[in-house]
Amino acid sequence: MFPASRKIEKTLKHKKMSRILMIGAGGVATVAAFKIVQNADVFTEFMIASRRKAKCDQLVEAIHQKGYDMPIKTAQVDADDVEQLKALFSDYKPELVINLALPYQDLTIMEACLACGCNYLDTANYEPKDEAHFEYSWQWAYRERFEKAGLTAILGCGFDPGVTSIFTAYAAKHHFKEIQYLDIVDCNAGDHHKAFATNFNPEINIREITQKGLYWEDGKWVETEPLEIHKDLTYPNIGPRDSYLLHHEEIESLVINYPTIKRARFWMTFGQQYLKHLEVIQNIGMSRIDEVVYEAPLADGTGTARVKIVPLQFLKAVLPNPQDLGENYEGETSIGCRIRGIGNDGQEHTYYVYNNCSHRAAYEETGMQGVSYTTGVPAMIGAMMFCKGIWKKPGVFNVEEFDPDPFMEQLNKQGLPWHEIHDGDLEL
Repeated sequence: MFPASRKIEKTLKHKKMSRILMIGAGGVATVAAFKIVQNADVFTEFMIASRRKAKCDQLVEAIHQKGYDMPIKTAQVDADDVEQLKALFSDYKPELVINLALPYQDLTIMEACLACGCNYLDTANYEPKDEAHFEYSWQWAYRERFEKAGLTAILGCGFDPGVTSIFTAYAAKHHFKEIQYLDIVDCNAGDHHKAFATNFNPEINIREITQKGLYWEDGKWVETEPLEIHKDLTYPNIGPRDSYLLHHEEIESLVINYPTIKRARFWMTFGQQYLKHLEVIQNIGMSRIDEVVYEAPLADGTGTARVKIVPLQFLKAVLPNPQDLGENYEGETSIGCRIRGIGNDGQEHTYYVYNNCSHRAAYEETGMQGVSYTTGVPAMIGAMMFCKGIWKKPGVFNVEEFDPDPFMEQLNKQGLPWHEIHDGDLEL
């Protein structure tokens, strides 16, 4: 028999403590939080922080009302302020910081993680506020600093980027000697019964869609006009939908990590009503991200004051909140990878791996719609992979640089089951 102290030590080693701090309290963060408390055997201590503490408290109340009893701490923090972040991290001492704030804040959070010895995970790459442009170079520049500090940074652990990159890694590991053609396809066939609304932060969404398209072919990047290239693609359980070629960040890392890729593209579906509203928004200047001067009446009625506003940020304030779309959302999403290349048998093969997610089922479980669900669940799984020591090594990594198998296993367990079609018509 072990002495009592040895028994206690053995129990503690078996039950590893995982202290997690999540920044953000929007739709994606709400889903991630629900999934974290559903996996209390992995996540033992949990804090939610955001610019407004009251929003974090509301999220905790919603979780507890669903019957989950995990104690959750909350805090106020301005994620644009490195010193505030450092103060919070130094006080709470999280093992991992899950960044579900805005892409503008990736670098400040990474800086604070380095200063305080915290590991890092996000779902979207950095984007400067004053320029509608995103790429991984800013975050990849932190590789050496994280490696020297012995810390792990996991980039792009949502669905796309995230699961789509893991799908690609899984295909490369199990089915292909060479991936040659990769098309990532994203369809939202849901109906939220609003004239116009975005499924995630309107400011980020509209900035992304109105950029020029970009894809990889024959060793170089090819630029297109915004939404210039489109075609009908058929999605499982949904049918044909008009799909548009966009620039999307996961292609940037995938063509580096899988150099056999000859062409890589990203496609997303849009309805004509959505595109009509988007065209009007652009034509009247409401998609602008530069400041304009506005003569605003004072609240007390005593006169006016000249203030600066960013039109797109003002538009965000009057559009429906993506967090409020779930209750009446019908239909489903379908996101996956269509791959062609040389299989393990030396012959050419096609492979389609995808997930369909019901908006209604996502809402019933978490109170959020399917787009938030498909991003929040992978964020939790990535944190799980880190806490279990499966995805843990010093440096800055995109998700396809880790073993995809345990992540794929958890997708089936955590509400995002995946499906495969071998040697079907990819339509691309």
